[in-house]
Parts: sequence; structure tokens; C-alpha cells
Amino acid sequence: MELWDALYKDGTLAGRDLVRGEPVPEGLYHLVCEILVRHTDGTYLMMRRDLEKEEYPGYWEATAGGSALKGEDKLTCAKRELREETGIICDNFEEVACYLDIDYICHSFLCITDCEKDAIVFQEGETIDYRWLSEQEYIAFVNSDEMIPPQRNHMTVWLEKMGYVK
Repeated sequence: MELWDALYKDGTLAGRDLVRGEPVPEGLYHLVCEILVRHTDGTYLMMRRDLEKEEYPGYWEATAGGSALKGEDKLTCAKRELREETGIICDNFEEVACYLDIDYICHSFLCITDCEKDAIVFQEGETIDYRWLSEQEYIAFVNSDEMIPPQRNHMTVWLEKMGYVK
């Protein structure tokens, strides 16, 4: 059983636990983090979602991420999710967006790394493949129908600021 901290809309702790898979009570939220990975050479990491994922199976996504476990803050969650889904260990994170969704608060981070590009590790049940895209290929991906809609929604402000959304 995976536990999450219940949060109020402003991100403060509500003093109760939420359980993954159970409905989040109205007026409460849980913390989610997503991480866009850019290599120091300017390429972006794409991860392919496991074919058994409930939402968007087999799709390529431009972020790693997931829900914060009970007691985790946003940066601890981001580091853990990045390590679990890609094998990348990094401390270079820049928060680029924060959004309130139906039942979660999502913090989006940019991680810049100089990791070995062929050392990506998959998380069973989460990721099955990877590829690195040049900046131009990444821009084409962002402006295509291939990008998972929630990612586009969460990252739109940053993507527009960077000139990636047309």
C-alpha cells in the first residue's frame, strides 16, 4: 500500500494520509513531480511508457515522474522518481512550473545532467525504452500529436517561454 500526504490547495499538509488507488477527497490533493531531462550536450531524454500502463501505454514521454510518497518533499520526490525511472542520479534541478490539477499539485522540473547517455535504466512496469532527441527533434515532438496531453498542459508556460510551442 502506497501512502501519500494529503495537501490543501496551497500545498500545506492537511494532517492525513491518502492511499494510492483510493479516491482523493474533495478539497484535498497529493504531490506529483515530473522531470524533463536535458543533457549538457543539448539533447532531451525521452522515455517510452510500459505497454501495460493504464494511461497512455507505449507512448513516448518527455518526463519521468510520479507521486510523492508520504513524508517526501517535491525535490526528494523528483530525485527518487528520476532515479527509479531512468537510473539518473542528479542534483541539478530547476523548477519550471507548478500546476493544480483535479486532485494533485504538480511540480515540473528541468534536470540538466552529464550522465552517460547509454546508461539509462528502466523501471519495471513503468518504462521500456529510451531515446535522446536533439533540440529540433524535441521541438517537433512537442508540437506533434505524440506528446501526452497532460504533459503539454503542465509544461506549456515553460515550453512557450523557451520558444518550443508554436
